[in-house]
Formats: sequence, structure tokens, C-alpha cells
Amino acid sequence: MKRILRHALRSTLALSLFTGSAAIAGEYNITIDQVQIRTNSGLKTGIGFNGKSPGDTLRFKEGEDVVLNVTNNLSVDSSIHWHGLILPFQMDGVPGITFDGIQPGETFTYRFPIVQSGTYWYHSHSGFQEPDGAYGSIIIDSATREPFRYDREYVVVLTDKHDHSGARIMRNLKSSPDYYNRKQRTLFDLFSDAGDKGAGAALGNRAMWGAMRMMPTDIEDVHGYTPLINGHTPDMNWTGLFMPGERIRLRFINASSMAFYDVRIPGLKMTVVAADGNNVQPVTVDEFRIAVAETYDVIVRPKEDKAYTVFAESMGRVAAARGTLAPRMGMVGEVPAMREPPLLTMADMALDPAMAGMDHGEMDHAAMGHSDAAMPPGAHRMPDGSIMGGPGEDPYYAAGSGLTPKAANGGKFLSYADLKAQKPLYPDREATREIDLRLTGNMERYSWSINGIKYEDSEPIRLQYGERVRFNFINETMMTHPMHLHGMWSILDNDTGKYDPVKHVVAVAPGTVVSMETEVDAPGKWAFHCHLMYHGMSGMFRKVIVEGGPKQAALE
Repeated sequence: MKRILRHALRSTLALSLFTGSAAIAGEYNITIDQVQIRTNSGLKTGIGFNGKSPGDTLRFKEGEDVVLNVTNNLSVDSSIHWHGLILPFQMDGVPGITFDGIQPGETFTYRFPIVQSGTYWYHSHSGFQEPDGAYGSIIIDSATREPFRYDREYVVVLTDKHDHSGARIMRNLKSSPDYYNRKQRTLFDLFSDAGDKGAGAALGNRAMWGAMRMMPTDIEDVHGYTPLINGHTPDMNWTGLFMPGERIRLRFINASSMAFYDVRIPGLKMTVVAADGNNVQPVTVDEFRIAVAETYDVIVRPKEDKAYTVFAESMGRVAAARGTLAPRMGMVGEVPAMREPPLLTMADMALDPAMAGMDHGEMDHAAMGHSDAAMPPGAHRMPDGSIMGGPGEDPYYAAGSGLTPKAANGGKFLSYADLKAQKPLYPDREATREIDLRLTGNMERYSWSINGIKYEDSEPIRLQYGERVRFNFINETMMTHPMHLHGMWSILDNDTGKYDPVKHVVAVAPGTVVSMETEVDAPGKWAFHCHLMYHGMSGMFRKVIVEGGPKQAALE
């Protein structure tokens, strides 16, 4: 009886805190359905859960067991992956690796214990169903008291819904990689550059990009999408209510297929308290960048009786999501203007300009470092020859990168270097071995890979239960890749020792090397991939096999 009452109280609380419905831990019934999704151009057919996109917010509690009965109402196979959750590999929901998928008309029952807390999400791992709308949010309440206070909370799910289906987008990218690039450089841009830099420099820069058969505007592969907040277009203006003086916890989830977002709330500071579901030592910022598949929890405290705009601008400045925090429904805050789009530089290509005459159809950036004379004060050379750091530089972007983020108001922009674990999850120890993963690709063919090998041609990465492995991501491409390891935590090496933050996604900017360590504590078969949908699906993907450990299953 006490359990029933507790669940009823939590259900009432959840409904009072969210716009939309929420479910409570225990047993769930979820259907995978064809649905209608609103974009800027009207209603589009997509895929969702329980008849909607996004699906319900699932609310679990640390220490409970959950049973999820998932029925596939589609005419094709489907699945659900519980992103960031630590669970038995048979329940991870990746067809071809952990199970066969859910056939049309069939029900698959997921059963697993809840061994963590925080903000996570779930999505289909079948075909292109995720960008077509098959995603939802997860909140896991901690079994112990949170180390921070708040009065109410909202989930803020960001996504990039396109009028074209995911399968059609992939076909178009394969036929023409710049099919969706609406920010291509024009003759007028050349004249503008000549005025700023001189005709010789402008022509030389244009020639370098032409020789590489690439474009400095290719920051996002796919343009033309509608940014959504909790399924709401900017015109629909998703609104979260507050009373002045309250502390509001905003649980941001980037469920996009391709879009990174720079998030700010003009007039409010944001205190970041969790990254990828794990509590961090609070850091107050004016803006933060959320990679595809990441989650960030922030606390804001609006004190005035006014509306504040939640503004999420794509990293390439091609679109922006917009919602509102307000004391009353119908209120609207000032909506910021879009900033000028950034341009990639030779630093993002890990290239010295003198190398630009080379044929870079399949580039080996590891051999193309900058000269020592060009290294700025305070910077350091990475193993691949690229340079990181320098005065005022975010160390997770190449020195001179066109992607280095800056807050719109000139204030503090969150960096991975700011993240420190609230409480270390693992003892601080040396890695037992290292594995280099070169992030590679060919933009002309729209082919992505790891170590120059696509998934279908690769061998699994084999790990031994109990070891600690250091993965070095060496990004030899011009794109930022959010790398996601299923089933185990990724400990980001940001030089804070035992306080290195624990994440489930690590974003690797062009021309940089980023390292993470993993305590190999989950036997089974796992996926490891770039979470940019069309990169993972075209080859930047690996199977990981963890051998040994308790209750070893047949893994071949």
C-alpha cells in the first residue's frame, strides 16, 4: 500500500512539473507507432512512441527494477535503446549486436535494474527511425539527497526534425554530400573577403578549400530542418511556468540526429550541475554547447515577473529552437537575432596553409601538423601534430578554430575543462592499455570510418573485464564527432585527476585529440559509434566485445 501511495504522489508531482505526460517506474507498456509531427512547413509523417513524438517522459527511481513491454506497430523491424543506462547487454536494444530487434506486430519485454540517477533519453536504434521522431526522455530520481536545491523542473528536449525522412536524407548525402548545405560561399563572399584580407589572401584561401574539394561552411551536414523543443516549433513557443524567486532545474537533452546547439537564456545565469546524468561541481555560465546525444542539467533562478527566452542556436547558425520561461502562459520574451555563421579554418583541418596544394580526397591529418613557429603561447602539441590551447582558447578546440565557442553576451561559455565530478565514481588509477581511434572519412563519397575502416569491414574491439582502457580519439576530419560507448561509462580526461567527469558521450572537435578512460565492468557485446546519425550509419561505428567477468555469455 505504501508503495502504491508513493507512486501516486510521484505521479502527481511529475504531472505538475512537466508539459506533457510522465510515467512512473515499475511496469510500462510502450508502442512504436506511425505519428504526425509538426514542422515549420506543416504536419509530416514520422515515428513515435505511444502515438506521439517525443514519447512520454519515463520516470524511474534508483534502486528499482523496471519492466518495459514494447510493441512494434510498424510494418518494419524496430527497437528501443536506453541511452546512457547501465544495464545487461541483452537489454541494450541494438539490433545485430545485442538482440534481433522487434518484428512487426511483436512485443519485446525489457527488464533491468535502475543503478543510477540523472537525465537520460531513449530512442530507436533501427534504421533512421530516431531522426524520424522515435525518441523520448528519461528521468531517474536519486536514492539519496541531491547535492543542490531546486523548486521545480522541466525537461527540455532539443531535436532537428527535417521534412525529408532519414532514409531520403542519407540517399541525398550519398549522391551529393553538399545537397543540404545552404550556406555555400558565393562570389559576393569572395569580394567581401578580398576587402577584409586583400585580394591575394582571399583568392589563396578559396584555392586551398577548392584543392581539398571541401567548404569552410560545412559545419553541419544537413540544413533545412525545424528545431523543436519538446516537439514544439519556435512559433508554438513551448513554455515552462515559474514563480519569481524559484530555482528551476532544466534538464536539457539533445535528441537531434545531426545538430549541435548553443544554449542561452538571455537575462539569466545558468548553473550547470550535471553532465550526461552525473552530478558535477556547480559551474555558472552564460551559455553552453550541447552535442548530439548529450544531456546537461542546469539551475536558473528568475527573480523578475517577466518572460525569459530559452534560445538554442545551432552550432552552424542555420536554425534556432526557441521556448519561454514565464510566470504566466501567453507571455513572450525578446527573441535574440541569429549570430553570423562561423567558418572552418585550416586549424580545423589540422593543416598548415603550405600543405593546401595537396590532394586531400582521403586526408591523413595525423601527418599534417603546424610548424613550431606558429604555436601560440600556452598551447601544446597533441600526438597527431595538432595544437591545442593558448591564451583565451578552449582547450577542446584547435588553436585558431572557427568553431571555438564564445558567449553571445561576452560572458562565460562552458568548456569540457570546467567539468569536475561531484563525487568520483571510480578510483583514480592508471590505464592498463591505450587504444587509438582515428576518426576518418571522405566527404566526397560521404563515407565515415574509424582508423580508415568502415563498420562492415571492421573487426570488433575486444576488451577484458576488469581492465581500464584509455581511448584516444584523433579527429582527422572537418566535422565534430560525438562518440558514444554503450554499456559503460566514459571518463573524460580533462586533467582533473580523480575528479575527471563521467559521461556517456564525448564530443571531439576537428583537428584535436581527446582522451577518455573506461572501467571495463560490463561483460557482453556493445555498440561504440559517432552519434551523428548519418556518420554512424555510413561507417563510423564499432562493435565492442567485453570478455571474461561474471556470468559470461556466449559473445560470438
